Amino acid sequence: MELFGTNGVRGIANEFINPELAVNLAKSLGTYMGSKGTVAIGCDTRISGHMLKSAAIAGALATGLNVIDVGTVPTPSIQYYVRDYADAGIVITASHNPREYNGIKFIAGDGSEFPRDGERDIEKIYFSGKFSTVSWEKTGNFRIDPSVNNYYIKNIIRAVDAEAIRSRKFKVVVDTGCGAGSLTLPFLLGELGCEVLTLGAQPDGTFPWRNPEPTPEVLTELSDLVKKTGAAFGAAHDGDADRIVFMDENGEFVNEEVLLAMMAKYILEREKGPIVTPVSSSQRMADVAKEEGVELHWTAVGSINVARKMMETGAVFGGEGNGGLIFPKHQYCRDGAMACAKILEILSGGEKLSETTKSVPVYFNAKTKTPSRDVAGTMGKIRNETSNLGLKIDTIDGVKIWYEDGWVLIRPSGTEPIFRIFAEAKKQERAEELMHEGLEMVLKAEKT
Repeated sequence: MELFGTNGVRGIANEFINPELAVNLAKSLGTYMGSKGTVAIGCDTRISGHMLKSAAIAGALATGLNVIDVGTVPTPSIQYYVRDYADAGIVITASHNPREYNGIKFIAGDGSEFPRDGERDIEKIYFSGKFSTVSWEKTGNFRIDPSVNNYYIKNIIRAVDAEAIRSRKFKVVVDTGCGAGSLTLPFLLGELGCEVLTLGAQPDGTFPWRNPEPTPEVLTELSDLVKKTGAAFGAAHDGDADRIVFMDENGEFVNEEVLLAMMAKYILEREKGPIVTPVSSSQRMADVAKEEGVELHWTAVGSINVARKMMETGAVFGGEGNGGLIFPKHQYCRDGAMACAKILEILSGGEKLSETTKSVPVYFNAKTKTPSRDVAGTMGKIRNETSNLGLKIDTIDGVKIWYEDGWVLIRPSGTEPIFRIFAEAKKQERAEELMHEGLEMVLKAEKT
């Protein structure tokens, strides 16, 4: 059995993700660290967060680790803090998953997501049940640090052209969805001289305003408010604020793949170097890389894979087509608030967001998902079938089939027993067609 998915361990709170699991995972981390060092532990706003955080704190202390309780924080906020003040971190979050979920995610000492080999080692310790608990007088020290979010905000401001942003006095509408970003994004924008209008900016782990996933369908109020107030744009976080999406000044949703390529182009126009993105991302990234004369590295899906490849290659930018952008000069992880500050920096040059999105090539995307009874078996059948198609096949993550006029990617989710199917083409009709072809491959393999 594998505990860790694409991003940590996730499941229904107080069922699979329960206090016992949290205690033992924290004990596993302490054992892995040799019962030495300091771990920062925080959570997002989910109502099960403090229960699980308390359990993780107990487990870490039991192995002799010193613990800093950083409270309720966005994931990139605790990651930035760990980089400077701790040897590891634990964040209790299920990111964009529905309200009933929660999760446990480890952070490496450099603030990046825990490496895959480290996760595997911790899994082995967890399943062995052999934890390095210490005697009573060697249990770890505990303290609380309430300054983490302020520290994070201050350092984002240092990483952008704050003076140029403040001179424009932007009006911005933000929908933090009652998640952890409620404690950072409105305050960051205020510090950058913006007039800030908020939706769902009160922390509430029941997520009464909307589900944590910021899809266009749940952001209609954000779109309306942008149009009614004449705001420069609207921004919306997921539950733990490592991702962000945008509405332009017309209230139109900015495709996340367009956002990714647009930001890559902006960065590359100022600094040349490799860029990194997963195989699920748009051909736009390859086009931007070619235009700017730099190398593009494809990775398996997951921000941890992108960040590690960025470190390895000295990349100047990377990210995923889901609003998860990584700015290595700031930190090697997805950072929604940093992305928002960078958008302000771009717009401080005088362009409107709708104009900036037109700077990258046009492609059309389609995606869907379907449940699976046997993910591994179905994936094996699909690999066998597609190997005989006579087309270019990429198996970095799942199966990506390249056609002359587009591509389709079939991959198992790292967090749920489902398959995700992504497709892209120069015409929407063709993208939809490729998506359905991919879906049919999965359904056929499930039946045989």
